[in-house]
Amino acid sequence: MKVIFLSDVRNVGKKYEIRDVSDGYARNFLFPNKLAETATPAAIKKLESVKAEHEKEDKEALAHLQSLAKKINETKIQFEVKTDRSGAVFGSVNKETIMKALREHKLIGAERVDIDLKYPIKDLGEYSVPIDLKKGVAAKLGVIVVKGE
Repeated sequence: MKVIFLSDVRNVGKKYEIRDVSDGYARNFLFPNKLAETATPAAIKKLESVKAEHEKEDKEALAHLQSLAKKINETKIQFEVKTDRSGAVFGSVNKETIMKALREHKLIGAERVDIDLKYPIKDLGEYSVPIDLKKGVAAKLGVIVVKGE
């Protein structure tokens, strides 16, 4: 029986994929759990329109992420940290403070991003912090750590 998968089913099929499965598997597992539907001509036509809509949304999301990456690449954010008289730094700049600063500068909103910072920054200076914006788009944020008051 040909079915259209409505969600990913491990080792069987991926979402929006048309596959042949046994009749019993389809009737007893896939259909009751709403994991698939019968591949009728009307369902296939509907699937094609849904796929086209998802591709359009993906292209728009990718364009948005690329423009966001360009903005982040051009930005440098300054962080002030407390230091003693000899210049030893108290505190650090970590992923959370960088994420907060990105939101405060309105560079990101609700987007999920991964900041690739292995260790918190504990020295004064200028750094380039890699940021993964998902869908294969990455950027580098300029981080400047200076003495605070």
